[in-house]
Amino acid sequence: MKQWLKNARLISVFAMFAVLALALSGCGKPYLSTLDPAGEVAKKQYHLMLLSTGIMVIVIAVVVIIYVTALIRFRRKKGKEDFIPKQVEGNHVLEIVWTVIPIILLVILAIPVVATTFNLGDTKAMDKKDKNGHSKVLVVNVRASLYWWEFEYPDEGIVTSQTLVLPEDQKVYFNVKASDVKHSFWIPAVGGKIDANVDNVNKFWLEVDSKKAKDANNLFYGKCAELCGPSHGLMDFKVKTMSQADFASWIDKMKADTNPKPTTALATDGENVFKQSCAGCHAVSPVDKRPEAARQAPNLATFGERERIAGILDHNKENLKKWIKNPQAYKPGNEMPAFEKSLSDQDLDALADYLMGLKVE
Repeated sequence: MKQWLKNARLISVFAMFAVLALALSGCGKPYLSTLDPAGEVAKKQYHLMLLSTGIMVIVIAVVVIIYVTALIRFRRKKGKEDFIPKQVEGNHVLEIVWTVIPIILLVILAIPVVATTFNLGDTKAMDKKDKNGHSKVLVVNVRASLYWWEFEYPDEGIVTSQTLVLPEDQKVYFNVKASDVKHSFWIPAVGGKIDANVDNVNKFWLEVDSKKAKDANNLFYGKCAELCGPSHGLMDFKVKTMSQADFASWIDKMKADTNPKPTTALATDGENVFKQSCAGCHAVSPVDKRPEAARQAPNLATFGERERIAGILDHNKENLKKWIKNPQAYKPGNEMPAFEKSLSDQDLDALADYLMGLKVE
């Protein structure tokens, strides 16, 4: 009876996890799920995943069938305890079969994997320059830091943080690196992932499908896919997609935003607070000509257009003031200092008003 109860508990636990897994499998969103690919790279990776999963399922099914057949057919029977079935040791035909079949399966899997790997790693187009020394393709430099992302469009001369803007139906090439520890750049629905290292630059490309982007309201999300510290799970970024014409217009607007002006008297006071307390690390113009080493914190040019503060808090002034006062309380391990003691409530109100007014669109 005790054994039966023990088995019943195990079966119930297994059933509970099976139901939970089935429920979670339906929780994917078009802007985040790898199972709803929104670009050429993601589609190729998805098809490889289906191929490898199909091969594994076939192998498992064959092994289970053989196992169950042997278990039933050759189980010990009453009166035949000493019966020994025919031995197949040294059977050359069987040995050839179970050696050749795995080789065939590996070849079936290896050929498309190797071909796709070389295709996705082909970044020779980045080396082609025009007469001005600019790349003939769109190049984005991605830099990962604890715990934020910087996106530089080198040929356009603009820098953004936390929001990556991409044109649709166009290959975009990336230089990916890290400034402190190892990170990993990943946009699940569009493709990836690729390591962001301190000592070398990794290159690859992505392409966003306009139809899939429309289904996702032109918004995707990226993540750090390499454990990098206590706030690794909070190191996200937003990917905004638009038509190629709109992207060109966005570039022009960003280039024109060289000296953003405060729009209210309170924001003017906030600008003065910013210059005294924040300007040493942060920039407020996307036309950031400082060398990379000087860009120690996120560019705030489009801060007023964001949907999250620090990537995790609702975008409002109260949360902004809480973040400025004590950033470690919300994202442990980040490198932003606390201003709880150095800024008064009036300073925080003015600074929040100024930052919320930083918009390009």
